[in-house]
Amino acid sequence: MNRISVPDLFPDVYRRLLTLNREVEAARRSADVELAVIELVKVRASQINGCAFCTDMHAKEALEAGVTARQLAVLPTWRETRLFTSAERAALDLAESMSRLALTQHVPDEVYAAAAEVFDEDQLAVVIWAAAVIQTFNALNVTCPKPLPEQDWPS
Repeated sequence: MNRISVPDLFPDVYRRLLTLNREVEAARRSADVELAVIELVKVRASQINGCAFCTDMHAKEALEAGVTARQLAVLPTWRETRLFTSAERAALDLAESMSRLALTQHVPDEVYAAAAEVFDEDQLAVVIWAAAVIQTFNALNVTCPKPLPEQDWPS
C-alpha cells in the first residue's frame, strides 16, 4: 500500500520537529550529557517502537559516538550485561518506560528516581526530551515508512 509522506505534505511542521531535535541536541551539549547515552536512548526506543529507519540511523550514530558494536548487539538485553554505565542504564530504563506508555500508562517512580540519582535536573530533562522526540520520529516513520538507505554502513 502506498502511504502519504507526512513531511512532504506539511514541510513546515516537519522542519519544526527537526528544529526541536536540534534544540534538544544543543541542550544536551549545554547540560553535558554524553552523546553515547542519548544515541543509546534513541536506538532502544526505536527498537521498541519498531522503527527500522530510526534504529538503523541511530545505531550508526551510536557507533560514531563511541558505543561499541558489542553494546549495540546486546542492547535489547542490556539488563543482563555489565556493558553499560550507570548513566546509560538509567537512561535506557527511562527510555524503555517512556516507550511502553501505551501498555503501562506510567513511568514507575523507581525508574524515574534511579535516573534522578544519576543525572542532575538539566541532564534528566535532556534525556526525557530526547526520548520524547525520537518517539515522535518513530511514530511518523512507522505510520508512513521510510526505506532504509541503499548503501550499507562503512566498515
